[in-house]
Amino acid sequence: MARPRSELSPREEILAAAAELFTVHGYAATTTRALAGRAGIRQASIYHYFDGKEDILAELLESTVRPSLEAARALAGATAEERLRELCHRDARLLCAGPYNLGALYLLPEVRTERFAGFRRMREELKAVYGELLAATSAGAALSPEDGALRTDLLFALIEGVILIRRDTPGEMAATAVETLAAATADAALRLAGVRDRHLPGGDAGEA
Repeated sequence: MARPRSELSPREEILAAAAELFTVHGYAATTTRALAGRAGIRQASIYHYFDGKEDILAELLESTVRPSLEAARALAGATAEERLRELCHRDARLLCAGPYNLGALYLLPEVRTERFAGFRRMREELKAVYGELLAATSAGAALSPEDGALRTDLLFALIEGVILIRRDTPGEMAATAVETLAAATADAALRLAGVRDRHLPGGDAGEA
């Protein structure tokens, strides 16, 4: 069944259809014919916009990282602690929002192949920004390079952990639930990083 009529371009319709079918029915089980039917276009038309299913999957994967990476380059905030929290919040919110849990596609075995090296590089670049911000905090500056790398891995994994929480939540999350989960995840991530509330706006200046 085709998707309801919308103002999306054909390319966007293909991506929307793929987001639904890949996450609901599975990537391997979804054919280009099924994608075309759901997008309301001819099967041959898909190849005007994408080379095939792998290209569509790559675009969906990169859409879960690119906005956070772009935002990370223009983070506001007076301190590294504030910028780190803002990135955690934005990233967790991006992974929580939207009608489908695109982050769950990270777990596909196909993502480990060379075709998706660009996505993996983009994700590693984002993680490197987390590491740089952590190292710039007072807590991160006290860590050895080995401990800093481990703490960065843990922090990044905690943010991406919202993917698993969302997987257990049927349907699209309400906006208020998205915001609550994103904020709670960001707060937990900073505590894991060793950042104290007193370094953040509204924090307790008297905290030891």
